[in-house]
Amino acid sequence: MATPTVDQFLDGIARLMKQKDGAQIQDFLHYEPPWPPIYERMVAELRQTYAAAEHNELERKCSRALPAHEEGDGGGSFTSFISFVAKYFTFIRDVDVSQLLETHDKLKALLGQASIALSASTGVLILPTVISLSRTLSKLAIGLDKRPDLVANLTSREATVGAEEAGERVTLAEGSANLIREAFKKCASERSGNLSGLDNSGKPEGRRIGIYLMANVCLKLFFHCRKLRSAEQIFALIYQQSPPLSLYPAAQRTTFLYYLGRYHFANNHFYRAQLALQEAYYQCHRQATKQRRLILIYLITSNIILGRFPKQYIYQRPEAQGLREKFEPICGALAKGDIASFRKLTDIDNPSAAWFLHWRILLQITNRCEVILWRSLARRTFLLSGNRGDVSRRTAPTLSIEDVFVLATFLEKRALGIGSEPSDDATSQKASRGEHTNSIFIFPPTPADTPPAQADDNSEAPHGYIDPDLLDCVDPPDPDLPTIETVESTVASLIDQDLLRGFISHSQKRFAITGAKNASPLAVGFPNVWATLKAKMDDEVPGWVKEGQKRGGGTVMHLSGARPVGA
Repeated sequence: MATPTVDQFLDGIARLMKQKDGAQIQDFLHYEPPWPPIYERMVAELRQTYAAAEHNELERKCSRALPAHEEGDGGGSFTSFISFVAKYFTFIRDVDVSQLLETHDKLKALLGQASIALSASTGVLILPTVISLSRTLSKLAIGLDKRPDLVANLTSREATVGAEEAGERVTLAEGSANLIREAFKKCASERSGNLSGLDNSGKPEGRRIGIYLMANVCLKLFFHCRKLRSAEQIFALIYQQSPPLSLYPAAQRTTFLYYLGRYHFANNHFYRAQLALQEAYYQCHRQATKQRRLILIYLITSNIILGRFPKQYIYQRPEAQGLREKFEPICGALAKGDIASFRKLTDIDNPSAAWFLHWRILLQITNRCEVILWRSLARRTFLLSGNRGDVSRRTAPTLSIEDVFVLATFLEKRALGIGSEPSDDATSQKASRGEHTNSIFIFPPTPADTPPAQADDNSEAPHGYIDPDLLDCVDPPDPDLPTIETVESTVASLIDQDLLRGFISHSQKRFAITGAKNASPLAVGFPNVWATLKAKMDDEVPGWVKEGQKRGGGTVMHLSGARPVGA
């Protein structure tokens, strides 16, 4: 049976292959309805002439219609590209978009064939198509991952990572990301051209053009799946083999730096995170309010942990609407050393806790800001009761550690509700009674005259289930409050981190400030947190390739005259 529309389509593809116009080839390929009328006719011809069992015949038709090699001596082979075109025909012939899981599988198979074609010497021709397919597959995978009712029956189909005994399941979204990562690797490992990966005009050449486009699609999926170790492989490969990030378009730079900042944030490298996020925020278009807000949330959090609180004008920007109410109370508590307020603001029962948990920043604020909290508490105690010293008598300014202990204990008790007015809150009532956090596992010791339980006795224990490791334990008599030893240890830790400047007299339980002879003891003894931490850091961010940066293999790249992609 004649297939005029299919023949017309193949003629168009053959013409574009000779012109080496990969972008137009990508525009030729439609993956989802609604199909243009000409594609409707082509699908009908494929279904009538080439049944599912006649794939080989379909591939032979493509081989006859499309060129087998590039023109000229030494031209690359188009064999894998021709196989992709045949695979594309079977995709549009068989796909039923109402069946989302089957559509995902077919789209994944199509991308797999495109990835094979990408690895050929003529692979740059199919690069725009691979990028388009990867984006489509990513959106579909994330959409399906949010529909557990549709993917509930995939358990038996899920592959495993690593050894068979490990049994770690790969989710649908992660499986898609792994396939897209293979295509990314082929872009990053491009060996054609010169060592720098740039052409004579200073632009990335070959498959290297798609490095950051493919990386960003992969990173979106890996962060959705919370697979940071897989994301680490992306950053490591880019750091070793990619041309500088500055040579790529702003949209690609901004997206990549956002994910790089998120990665370092999740790994508690907050200074590196703020460097990447700050640059992403600068380069993000002002009208991209949603994207700027995403960046700003993690940028503000990183800076708060580093002791750098946002100015008021930041909160007045369109992308920062509503952020003042979330972050400003926390900054105020940290600046004052107000342990009680900080504990309540970061408590899981706080009204804002759900918002912080949604953005996955609550634990970082709760744990990593403790250093700033205790440094501010020591400073506030010095203002209230510290000895300012006497230069004429050559006595140093000092702070009583016992005073810090008293104030810390008072604030911790206030946070726990001990000694305050009676409250209906269950947590406050438990704290005022001195109950331990894990009291649900702890019960009074069994009286000595209690008869042992019989083997056939089905009665439950008086207080329900008792954890065997906590059998015969008793409630702790007091809540977990600071001791003079823990406070002294905390002050010593702050000195070691250069956040306090001086030394401890352990016999007198006092902290003495040094170097305050000709300066304010407050400024000398309690240096600025941000300035102190910044002085210890360097501006290198692993994963961010910059001009002139020395990397593996001893290569130094000087690209002052290079032009961005598309210039």
